[in-house]
Amino acid sequence: MQIFAGLGNPGGQYARNRHNIGFMALDRIAEDHGFGPWKAKFQAEMTEGRLGGEKVLLLKPMTYMNRSGQAVGEALRFYKLGREDLTVFHDELDLAPGKLKVKSGGGHAGHNGLRSIHGHVGDAYARVRLGIGHPGRKELVAGYVLHDFAKADEDWLDDLLRGISDGAPGLAAGDVSRFLNAVALRVSPPRSGTGTAKPAGEKGAGGAKADDRKANDRKAAINPAPGPEAEEAAEPDTRSALQKLADRFR
Repeated sequence: MQIFAGLGNPGGQYARNRHNIGFMALDRIAEDHGFGPWKAKFQAEMTEGRLGGEKVLLLKPMTYMNRSGQAVGEALRFYKLGREDLTVFHDELDLAPGKLKVKSGGGHAGHNGLRSIHGHVGDAYARVRLGIGHPGRKELVAGYVLHDFAKADEDWLDDLLRGISDGAPGLAAGDVSRFLNAVALRVSPPRSGTGTAKPAGEKGAGGAKADDRKANDRKAAINPAPGPEAEEAAEPDTRSALQKLADRFR
């Protein structure tokens, strides 16, 4: 059994905050993979289900972000699981919006939710870092993460969450490459004619599609489709060499 813990703050007023993207990821996984109803336990909301052949507990701490470790630690102890059985989904200021990276171990980089988990279970657990971008100045961070995603973010956010859900069975099976590929197919799908996708997290969801549209628009402006006149001009020249010479001096 594994625990996937998503970080966020409880309550409707925080539901669409950037800080709650971890909750959003678990909600999408639960919905898409037929998990049971959410129940209150371990100072959290939890639901159990299967991702591929793996039994997984989805956990959303209701202790507010800076005390997330209380719920996570309690659940690990109850099921006699180790840190190697824990994966935490959280917002990441140091990644551009729509980027995603998977990391095992390391510091908390000032993230209060991770700091709390470190204090309760240590740092040797896996993290799925979900990029939300940085407001630019340190003093703006608190207001930024506790603000809802903008309307302009909706497309890439939906693609990212769908990709996470698509790849969740791979992540549960320990196949990180499969997980990242599933995310990449949603966030940056194969370009026309190449059959290859950009690496997961390299671009925000929808970025490649938007770039393709812009490129096509530029090509159309520079090389307009040939009209009837262009097609006529492109017909083979059947004049003889003598006729061509004579025509030059007319």
